[in-house]
Amino acid sequence: MALLKLLLPLLLGATASHCTVDVTLQKPLTAGSELKTPTTTSSGKLRGKFLHITDFHPDRFYTQASSTDGDDACHWGRGSAGAFGAEKTDCDSPISLVNATFQWINDNLKDSIDFIVWTGDSARHDNDELIPRTGEQVIDLNEMLVTKFVEVFGKDDNINDTDPTNDFTIPIVPNLGNNDILPHNIFTQGPNRWTRAFSHVWRKFIPEAQRHSFERGGWFFVEVIPNKLAVFSLNTLYFFNSNTAADGCADSSEPGYEQFEWLRIQLQFLRQRGLKAILMGHVPPARTESKQSWDETCWQKYTLWLQQYRDVIVGGLYGHMNIDHFMLQDSRQIDIKVITGEVEPKKKSRKSNDFSIRSSAEYLTELRIGWSQLPGKAKVRNKEARNGIRPTFDLDTKTNKRKSKHERFLEKIGGEWGERYSATLVGASVVPNYYPTLRVFEYNTTGVEEAIGYTAAPEHDESHNRGGHSKKHRLITPKPPSKSQPPGPAYSPQSLSLLGYTQYFANLTQINAAFASNPTSPKSHFTYELEYDTRNDTIYGLSDLTMRNYIGLAARIGSYKPKADDLLPQDVDDDVSVAKKNKHKKKKHHKKRKPINKVWYAFVNRAFVGAKDEDTLRDHFEFVKD
Repeated sequence: MALLKLLLPLLLGATASHCTVDVTLQKPLTAGSELKTPTTTSSGKLRGKFLHITDFHPDRFYTQASSTDGDDACHWGRGSAGAFGAEKTDCDSPISLVNATFQWINDNLKDSIDFIVWTGDSARHDNDELIPRTGEQVIDLNEMLVTKFVEVFGKDDNINDTDPTNDFTIPIVPNLGNNDILPHNIFTQGPNRWTRAFSHVWRKFIPEAQRHSFERGGWFFVEVIPNKLAVFSLNTLYFFNSNTAADGCADSSEPGYEQFEWLRIQLQFLRQRGLKAILMGHVPPARTESKQSWDETCWQKYTLWLQQYRDVIVGGLYGHMNIDHFMLQDSRQIDIKVITGEVEPKKKSRKSNDFSIRSSAEYLTELRIGWSQLPGKAKVRNKEARNGIRPTFDLDTKTNKRKSKHERFLEKIGGEWGERYSATLVGASVVPNYYPTLRVFEYNTTGVEEAIGYTAAPEHDESHNRGGHSKKHRLITPKPPSKSQPPGPAYSPQSLSLLGYTQYFANLTQINAAFASNPTSPKSHFTYELEYDTRNDTIYGLSDLTMRNYIGLAARIGSYKPKADDLLPQDVDDDVSVAKKNKHKKKKHHKKRKPINKVWYAFVNRAFVGAKDEDTLRDHFEFVKD
């Protein structure tokens, strides 16, 4: 085996054979607007659902029954690597898991979704020094996944069609991950080797009008619902702290700066056309004391853009971190001097690629500590507010009257719709660091009746001027929404608002065991099952995914003194014998653990897709402090 390890790289060759910004409040929607729950319709019509899938990390060298130890990477030795993957380890995905996942999508989702958001990392990690990755392998694995999408969503009657973006039954929007390039994390200013390579690999996905933007910087957008909804594929590698080839978003010579200028122009153009947008990327804008994934100037600019285009943006979807969670961006933390580079931002930790349970526990706990400062839910005091209409009292009173608790609460969150904040949703991965996971979103289709498909609408002129290498920091602040406009779909339930999502997972512990006992029919053993559905989840209690609901959920997760409804029943530790002096005998007493905030516990448990047992979670999280 030792000799084989030394010889294998030679035998394989290059590839494998195998300032604070004011929140301007907006007027509400017309009272009584009726919401439409999405349903499956005939072919070519909207179903009101889409798939978010991320971090496949396929590995052609994965070997069943190999060792799951770090150095072996499920390539060498003997061990417990299962037929469909080594769950709860750092091993990458076997091709069997990729095939089974697409088969399940074909059998269960193919005819019920409108488009797909695919947020990157579609090649294996460089985790085996005896089989170092090559550029050819990275492209090969990405091409393999494109082929799998063709198998499930490719058109049968497309023989004589010369338009490559017309090859699919639904739009599929891919994204560059930090492991989709070589060396990983390092993405130089474009055009470069990788923008040119992926322009070819993804030629079926990138509209012709967007090719120039993609080859220039790896960013583009697709109108997944023509004239209604666009999905923006952002190249977050230019924001990523671990990319030493980029230096933030303040300097006009940086590609991160250019990408935000492109985004600003496109979102303004969408606003003029009446379209909405979903932003997607690989690396999410995580920002706590222990983990800051983006350069601070990029985070600041992103938060400013979200705030100013809150009438356009539906939400942000990301991957990379492998754990299921969400984060809030607070517009009151925007500092214009940081955005322009006049002030150096405070440096935070750069442990952005550490996804161990210890590191994740520290990060999630820091999110919770931040959320513990959120204002609690105030009672809605009048009939108008209960019906979703902005209350009639003046939030900006100039009198000496004392403001009510409800008025103070609304001021803290940015008005009735919570417009101070924006949300980013991070999906768990297919690669089984925990359990393989998929997420299907539902969205409001009221007034959206057009058939789905790609659009040939050109991007707006982005005036590509990189400004040389001078350290000039010019900020064009995006215009905020008009005061006469209603709140956007991320804030008020309306057309294209996200209604909820269903989380599916594959329990590889059970699946691999079933396969080991009966390996003759592998397809019969593999399935994705329901983990939770926000539409009927009694713990999170989200009626939809608008901002007020997420602010409320974050405040409940962050509460160290939760209400009775948010407590798990007290459980009991082992019996403790206590001597009773007056009776001269021992009597058993039960030592009760302190009550647990069940919303916090559910948040943590779901972060790891239910793959960690209660003792492990207790070891890493302060549940007993509640």
